[in-house]
Amino acid sequence: MLGTARVILIASGLASIAGGLAILVAGGRGSFIGALSLFLIGLALIGSAALERLRYRSNAHDTRAAVPGPAGGEPPGPLEPRFEPTDEVFVDPTSRLRTRVFLDRRTGERRYQAEE
Repeated sequence: MLGTARVILIASGLASIAGGLAILVAGGRGSFIGALSLFLIGLALIGSAALERLRYRSNAHDTRAAVPGPAGGEPPGPLEPRFEPTDEVFVDPTSRLRTRVFLDRRTGERRYQAEE
């Protein structure tokens, strides 16, 4: 299911790309720079919508399309032993759940898991 912010980003990106193409088709002096600018902004917006999905999730869970945990991060249960809980805890702004950060000290990789 797409979130509201992601839908807005994708729609804005598509509108920007369409505007860039319209300017390019209309032609005129200096239209290429304006068209290219809108096209690149549109690509950036769509790219940010795609990357936003990865905010709290590990690649392993995303590639298996595993069900996200309550705060959008890792599902409840033990993580791999290499991940140690840190003192970093925050309230997830979307779910309003208290979320703890886990860290692999060797690689610096972080995982996020809602506390029950």
